[in-house]
Parts: sequence; structure tokens; C-alpha cells
Amino acid sequence: VRAQYLQDWIVDPEFPLVWRLQKDKAGSGALGDIGAHIIDTAQFIVGRSLTGVSALTETFVKERPLAEGSSGLAGEGGTGEMGEVTVDDAALFIGRFQGGALASFEATRFATGRKNALRIEVNGSLGSLSFDFEAMNELWFYEAAERDAGFRRILVTEPDHPYAGAWWPPGHGLGYEHTFVHETKDFLEAIAAGTDPAPSFEDGLRVQRVLAAVEESAAAGSSWTSV
Repeated sequence: VRAQYLQDWIVDPEFPLVWRLQKDKAGSGALGDIGAHIIDTAQFIVGRSLTGVSALTETFVKERPLAEGSSGLAGEGGTGEMGEVTVDDAALFIGRFQGGALASFEATRFATGRKNALRIEVNGSLGSLSFDFEAMNELWFYEAAERDAGFRRILVTEPDHPYAGAWWPPGHGLGYEHTFVHETKDFLEAIAAGTDPAPSFEDGLRVQRVLAAVEESAAAGSSWTSV
């Protein structure tokens, strides 16, 4: 399993010290902000939990101008006074899943040119799957039995694809905002059916345990750390 979440919105060293860059407010940097998403995605797709990790984290810009204000991923610089960045700018780690599968993870807000590239590829004995959120209506699939055919692109906008039939005509893509409607739909249907919604509190806790192990490993010189 290979998973990445790549952004570039704080590459400029003059970008101000917004709350996401302060440990007392954000908890961690790229690791918790976007790394949590690829951990969750990988554990969901694989269907198993990570059992151990070895990690590196780095803060490339140690100080930034204090912010006058911030909104979303934007901020405004103040009087020129500087403040310390107390979270990671990038986190990389390897991990092992229950059952023995290996994985590599990268979360960074310093991937110049990458705006919101959540990428995951899973390789198995029967084939492979690959997805990139910057092309969110496409899925790439490889079947090992068709060795010479290579990966093929699947456009997931047909009515028989999950959720797509409730929206536009075939071939008309969905966007970021639609994912929140789908999330609400699944939640309400679970309530109506009397079943547990997914993701659950337990799923979130599993992610938090991995994040804690990554931070512990990075602080201990990348030592192997059990989740």
C-alpha cells in the first residue's frame, strides 16, 4: 500500500503563522491535518489496522510572520513580528498491517504544485487499484490475469456506480461538495435502519492511535513503534 496526501499552501516562508501551524491549537501539522485522511483511507480499503510504524517528521520553516487573521487555508500577515512554528510541515512513515501487508505514507504541505493530491495505490496478488483525489471521478485498475494490458481507467460517473445515479447524466462528474452529501446520506440511512454508521467512533480512534504512534516514533529517532 502506498498513500500520499500532498499540498503546497504553506511553501512560501512569508505565509503567516495561522492556527494550523501552532501545536497548542492544531495538535500536529501535516500529520494530523491531512495524514489522518490517508491513514483512514488505507485502513478502510485494506480492511485491517496498522500494527506498527517507523516515522520521520520535519518542520522546514521554523518561524513565520504572526497572522492578523485567517480563514480556511488563507491568512494575512501582521506587523512583521515573527512566531515559532510548532508543528510538522511533513511526515513520512512506513507501517505494517495486521496480516503482514506493508505500507508507506507521506503527508506534506510542502509539495510545490500539488494542491490537494490524496493518492493511494494498493497492490495485491490478483491486481492493483490506484486513485488520486485531484482526478476524483477516475479509478485506475490492473488485473494480474491480463498482464500485458496494463492499468485501465474507469470513469466512475455511470448511474450504476455508488452515489452517481442520484446526480447528473452519465459522464457528468461529481465534485468535492458532493462527498459531504453522500456522507450525510449514509449517516441518515444508518439511523433509519438502526445500524451503526460508518465511519464509526472506533474507526476514528484507530486513526488517532496510529497518529500517536507516528509522533512517538519520530520523536525517538524513527524507532519501530507499535500501534
